[in-house]
Amino acid sequence: MNIQRSNPINISRYGRSRHKSHDFEELSCLRTTESSQSFSPNLGSPSPPETPDSSHCISRIGDYLLLEPLEGDHVFRAAHLHSGEELVCKVFEIGRYQESLAAYFALGQHQHINQILEILLGETRAYVFFERSHGDMHSFVRTCKKLREDEAARLFHQIASAVAHCHDNGLVLRDLKLRKFVFKNEDRSLVKLESLEDTYILAGHDDSLSDKHGCPAYVSPEILNASGSYSGKAADVWSLGVMLYTILVGRYPFHDVEPGSLFSKIRRGHFSVPDTLTPKAKCLIRSVLRREPGERLTSREILEHPWFAAASGLPGNGGGGGAGGPQGRAERDQEQLVPEVNMEEELETFFS
Repeated sequence: MNIQRSNPINISRYGRSRHKSHDFEELSCLRTTESSQSFSPNLGSPSPPETPDSSHCISRIGDYLLLEPLEGDHVFRAAHLHSGEELVCKVFEIGRYQESLAAYFALGQHQHINQILEILLGETRAYVFFERSHGDMHSFVRTCKKLREDEAARLFHQIASAVAHCHDNGLVLRDLKLRKFVFKNEDRSLVKLESLEDTYILAGHDDSLSDKHGCPAYVSPEILNASGSYSGKAADVWSLGVMLYTILVGRYPFHDVEPGSLFSKIRRGHFSVPDTLTPKAKCLIRSVLRREPGERLTSREILEHPWFAAASGLPGNGGGGGAGGPQGRAERDQEQLVPEVNMEEELETFFS
C-alpha cells in the first residue's frame, strides 16, 4: 500500500480551462441527490445512473484524475493518467481517514475483499484509491430474478469466504447485505466485499455488541431486542443467510412495507423455502437462518457445507429453476420480488 502526499489541482470544467488551484473545497458544490428509500419489496428494473452534475470540476491529484461523483461528494470515478486504468477514489477528512480505514490496515489482503491501491494525502483530505467494480450483487440478482444453484454456490462461497476471513481476524461486519458485494470482473464470476468502513474491530475473542447498526431487511432477531448485547459474528451469519435465500429464491425471506411488521416477522423467524430448491440448499438456509444465534453455523462452517460440492455438479438449469405448470409459474412469479429500493435506514430510527 503506497501512501504519498499530494494536493489536487483543478484542471478543467467541461473543456473550459480554469486557473489552477490547490484547494479541493470546490467539491462542496456537488449536488447530493437523496435517493428515496422504502420498505416496499416491489420489483423494478435497475435505475440508470444519474447524469453527472454540471457543477463538478475535474481535478488532478498525483497521477490520477478525479472525474464525476459516484456517491455524494466522497466517492468518485477516477483514472490513472498514464495507464488509463479506471479506479474508484474515496475522499476522507485528513484527521479521520486512519480511523475509517483501520480495518483495512488490520486485516491484510484477501482475494474477495476490496484492497487499497494507493493513498494520497492533501492538506485537508485523504484520497484513497481502489480498483473499480462491475456492478453489485443486489442489482445482479434483481436483474436475473434468482440464480441457478450452481452459479449461486460459486458466488456465495466467495462471499462467505470473505466474511469468514474477517471473523477469523477479529472483525465484525455489522452491515452485511448484497449491495456490499461487487463484481471484480466484467463476466461477473468473481465477487469482493466492497467496503470495510462499517466494520467493528474486536479487542479480543469476545464479539458481544450492543449497537443496533444494520440494514432492516438483513437484521437478525436478537438485534431487535430492546436491550442487551448480542454476538456480532452470529448476526453477520444471519445476514449471510438472508443473502443466500435472496440469491436462490429471488426475494427476501422476511419483507413488508411497514418496518414494524417486517421486524415482527424477523423476530418470529418463520419463513418458507420453495420446494424447487435441492435438499442440501434447504439444509444450508435452515442451518443459518436459525432464530437462536448459538444454533447457527459459523461463517467458517458454512464453507464446509456439502451444498457447495453438490451444487457444482448440478446441470445447467441447477436447482434454482422454477416448477412447471401454471401453479409453479404463479409461485415463481410471487417469489421473484427482489426489491429495487435500498432498505438501508439506520435501525436506531425505529427504536426511538
